[in-house]
Amino acid sequence: MLFEALMIAILAGVAGVDLFNGLTHIHRPIITGPIVGLILGDLEMGLITGASLELVWMGMAPLAGAQPPNVVIGGIIGVAFAILTQAEPQAAIGVAVPFAVAVQGLITLLFTAMSPMMHRCDELAEKADWKGIDKINYLAIGVLFSFYFILAFLPIYFGAEQAKVVVEVAPQWVMNGLGVAGGLMPAIGFAMLMKIMFKQNYIPYFIAGFLAAAYLELPVIAIALVGIAIAMADYFKSQQTVTQATVQAGDVNDGI
Repeated sequence: MLFEALMIAILAGVAGVDLFNGLTHIHRPIITGPIVGLILGDLEMGLITGASLELVWMGMAPLAGAQPPNVVIGGIIGVAFAILTQAEPQAAIGVAVPFAVAVQGLITLLFTAMSPMMHRCDELAEKADWKGIDKINYLAIGVLFSFYFILAFLPIYFGAEQAKVVVEVAPQWVMNGLGVAGGLMPAIGFAMLMKIMFKQNYIPYFIAGFLAAAYLELPVIAIALVGIAIAMADYFKSQQTVTQATVQAGDVNDGI
């Protein structure tokens, strides 16, 4: 288990740095989930649980000082918990979210402790000491990597067997409660996303999607393809409108 824990910890460190510095989105559960599944020998469960966790965090966006639960640790620990304990993905979500909330609190403390470095960078910038600024930046990245590495390694290496025992001896109503809570999380994520993006002119598409899923029982891929077709048609129509407006403006200028 040592090798697997080290590999997952390295993944967590890279994903943690990407969350704040790289922004390539390899830190998302839809990416880290299958990788954790490969490391632990269960790609299918990693993909299913990672996709379920992605639905939870899809609508959670950081707004100034208001930070959502930590997506890196929540995603990685949630998938690892599901695979190591053979739990349902919904139960894994119920475990991942509280863990992610606690880690986000630690992230806030870490960034607070590192805040004096910004003033130090200001002083170095006044002296045009770009090498000193580089050293501070690389040091911060190293600290962030180590932080995520430790937080992922410890619970997986030391807590995997204990977590499995807890799941086995836990009353059924506890596991059912975690499953229900986990099932609600994707709905909450989508609700938050709709609150940010929803507009009145999107209502017809929302109703059409609901009818296609609930009454026509179309698979998700078919509904997604219909959505892509509608988006492409709307895009081409808007481009045509812009072109016509440009031509008309040119005609007026030529006339003048």
